[in-house]
Amino acid sequence: MAQAMKIAIVDDEQDMRQSISQWLALSGFDTETFPSAEEALKTVGTDYPGVVISDIRMPGMDGMQFLKKLMSVDSALPVIMITGHGDVPMAVEAMRVGAYDFLEKPFNPDRMTELAKKATQNRRMTLDGRILRRELGDGTTIMKKLVGASPLMERLREDILDIGQAEGHVLIEGETGTGKTLVAHALHAVGAKTGRKFVVVRCAGQDEDELGKKLFGPMDEGGQLPLVEEARGGTLVLEDIEALPHALQAKLLSWMNDQGTPPETRVVAVCNLQEAGKTCEDCLRPDLFYRLATMTITLPPLRQRGEDILMLFTRFADGFAEEYGCPAPGVSAQEAAQLLQAPWPGNIRQLINIAERAVLQSRRGTGTISSLLMNDHDDVSPVVTTEGKPLKEYVEAFERMLIDNTMRRHKGSIVGVMEELCLPRRTLNEKMAKYGLQRSDYL
Repeated sequence: MAQAMKIAIVDDEQDMRQSISQWLALSGFDTETFPSAEEALKTVGTDYPGVVISDIRMPGMDGMQFLKKLMSVDSALPVIMITGHGDVPMAVEAMRVGAYDFLEKPFNPDRMTELAKKATQNRRMTLDGRILRRELGDGTTIMKKLVGASPLMERLREDILDIGQAEGHVLIEGETGTGKTLVAHALHAVGAKTGRKFVVVRCAGQDEDELGKKLFGPMDEGGQLPLVEEARGGTLVLEDIEALPHALQAKLLSWMNDQGTPPETRVVAVCNLQEAGKTCEDCLRPDLFYRLATMTITLPPLRQRGEDILMLFTRFADGFAEEYGCPAPGVSAQEAAQLLQAPWPGNIRQLINIAERAVLQSRRGTGTISSLLMNDHDDVSPVVTTEGKPLKEYVEAFERMLIDNTMRRHKGSIVGVMEELCLPRRTLNEKMAKYGLQRSDYL
């Protein structure tokens, strides 16, 4: 889930602090105020989940000293400086030091809100990128993101661990939204090249000449290295490989042939299977396809993952409920069956969207999960797939979800779960054993 962003307001004038805080709070921001730079530095540091708005002229540590200190702690932290009349040259110097932008008094509150919005978006991307880079060095952490207890997911995790230890190139196939790029990250994280360069390039939606220059050069004078050089010794991920123009396919194959055996740089090609009856093999020249497909991972669509759907929905809904500060919506037996039966053309991405919308409408006290599913597919009929399952499977999946959710709510209290579900202790123990649920996971 997206991390909630804060705005730290630093100004020695109480009225100014309060007016800025009140305005931004009305605009939906989470603010905290500080009367001095010294006080702010006790809270604002590396990986601070937000941005800073600071006056330049303050007693003690002034805004410029404060800015330099913040930049030495975290150079990517967005800092918006507030300047008085005649302080524009100082503001320009602040921009040179690393300030995100500046506002001159008297400033337009709407302009401040616009700057705060852009700065928090920038900060979120920076922090998300840092988290991802840290996870790339921790295979255990990133493998935990591949949630699911279905046989298909068990097999996927085993394939990642096996293929990750190998050195050859890999082709990852699957429908849109199934998590192919996450699997590419996992392959790198659990393999011998973890800690080395991990470079991702999207082949779709780019001009052929520009894409060719990015991948193979030559770059303009002073530009960055071609991506094949930047990834040297690590992993090069080519997203939407099916969109790579044929001329560049030939260049890629030539470069791969020059890599030697085992290859110095591992190529992980990610292919979206979107058109019915069309495969990655149909889109690539045969010699490149067979070179890439030495090892292949095909991700299962969500609709085939059974009770994983309910497990994932619960996890995403709980996360959004915490983010929005409200209870997670309950799921009825009918809604659980509909979640299990839905075709999920957008796969995990679509499920995340449904979970967030379910939390938002539950907070307003309106709507149902059923209505969201129907709206997502325009009419009722597509909600049910043609892949029928025995009633017993739906009942068991719902039962597992119900016990799991109740155990979470009662933080592992067996007595609380027994009372809420009206189950004898022996029956509850038997069902928990049947579904692989352990009390220790909820304490």
